[in-house]
Amino acid sequence: MPAPITRRLFVTAPAAMAAITGGLAPAVADAQATPASANRPLVIGIGGAVTSLDPHFYNAAPNNGLAMHLFDRLVERDAAARLYPGLALSWTPVSNTVWEFKLRPGVKWHDGKDFTADDVAFTIERVPNVLGSPGGFGGFIRAIQRVEVVDPLTIRFHTAAPHPLLPNELAGVAVISRHAGTGANPEDYNSGKAAIGTGPYKLASYSAGDRTELVRNDAWFGPKQPWPAVSYRFIGNDSGRTAALLAGDVDMIDQVPTSDIAKLRRDNRVKLAEVQGVRVIYLFPDYSRDGNLPFVTDNDGKPLPTNPFKDIRVRQALSMAINREAICRQIMEGTAAPTGQWLPPGAFGYNPEVKPTPFNAERAKALLAEAGYPNGFKLTLHGPNDRYPNDSRTIQAVAQMWQRIGIQTQVEALPWASFSVRNSRQEYAIRLLGWGSTTGEASYTLVNIVGTYDAAKRMGASNNARYSNPELDALTARAVSTLDDSEREKLLQQAVKMAMDDLAFIPLHQLVNVWALKRDLNYEARADERTIAMAASPAA
Repeated sequence: MPAPITRRLFVTAPAAMAAITGGLAPAVADAQATPASANRPLVIGIGGAVTSLDPHFYNAAPNNGLAMHLFDRLVERDAAARLYPGLALSWTPVSNTVWEFKLRPGVKWHDGKDFTADDVAFTIERVPNVLGSPGGFGGFIRAIQRVEVVDPLTIRFHTAAPHPLLPNELAGVAVISRHAGTGANPEDYNSGKAAIGTGPYKLASYSAGDRTELVRNDAWFGPKQPWPAVSYRFIGNDSGRTAALLAGDVDMIDQVPTSDIAKLRRDNRVKLAEVQGVRVIYLFPDYSRDGNLPFVTDNDGKPLPTNPFKDIRVRQALSMAINREAICRQIMEGTAAPTGQWLPPGAFGYNPEVKPTPFNAERAKALLAEAGYPNGFKLTLHGPNDRYPNDSRTIQAVAQMWQRIGIQTQVEALPWASFSVRNSRQEYAIRLLGWGSTTGEASYTLVNIVGTYDAAKRMGASNNARYSNPELDALTARAVSTLDDSEREKLLQQAVKMAMDDLAFIPLHQLVNVWALKRDLNYEARADERTIAMAASPAA
């Protein structure tokens, strides 16, 4: 019988842990700072819009960050993506295809009812079946073939093949109650009717596109939280977030505008918390159509008979035309690093052989000519304008670079709430997106972003461009079922190279996550970029 899992699985290589964990970087020492009172609410200003309180609706960082206040997971991840017990006290592989989880006794839902293994079974059943989800959590549970409730505090997950990643993946799934969640849709969570969790805070009110008010759950099994209430406010305008912090209207903000970082470092009223993130910003061309692609025409405005993005030479040309160093220097102002893959150095599965595409406009023009577009063509590049740091400025810069190789590029930037819905419907020809590998290893992207979309197999949940590579799918399946860590990493590195050699998507840069906060606070900066009250504390 295998021994219980007691180590972290495979998040990051030990040598990179210091770089991944990071820490607080106060702007200026201030011995006169007064510690924050634990008897007042914490007010947080976030830059990314929350689209639902339903924790299974959309696998996006703003939604997940807010959900962490209300709901718990069987397994949790700390700021450096290392696993620790949540609703499960232990997890043990009782055979190569069966994991057993022992649940925490005495846990109560916000309405006072008992948490049991039956709630976990209900959660697994509901996850892939959420009404209207633009990109859900099915990939996390794809390996589970059957759920066995052994007793109220013991549950077993049966898989078709060995799946050592299961505890890591279940750390991405919020557990909901059967009694509140049966028949509930996202609107029932938004109204508060079904938003009953076990988490450190209870819902007081939710106003879409504005704010969520939370009150402390004093019955939570975790550490006593210092804040009796939390106001979680959406402030989409970059300068508005900074202004709100400096005016004292909020206690902390995320997605600190890059143009404000130097100023904030000099301001003795605030300090910064920074960490290397696991989010890649990338461009995803459409593969769902063979021809007559929307937002793509020839230079006379007529539809193209074939999809140019299905030609690797066109994808290479688009990538080669982008000066990543210039974007990181001039637009991101040092808060991002050029990349040719989706994980930062040191992460599990990072392939050091895969480099950023070198900038070479002349070679890009030659590749377009080889592909049959010597005079280029026209396209519209879409992206959000309130989701990622400098998202709209980035697509403007990319458009200008593509113009120089003969691709007449228009830009359309939209609010995240509408952009994300249209993106899920494959309405765009090519779009800017971000993806955070919150598991800290390569398979998360291989399964959810570049894995062939298959709802039945719960693959490609966020593959809105419908990229498909059966050879890559087979290599991914082999990697995730390999028990030996070192062998699995080699397979993942091969898969990373295969995906990036094919330019399944066009990576631009890796983000550094930055928060700004009042000096009487501390914040444990998270690699997954989630902004949570549980990571904030009064400064000593």
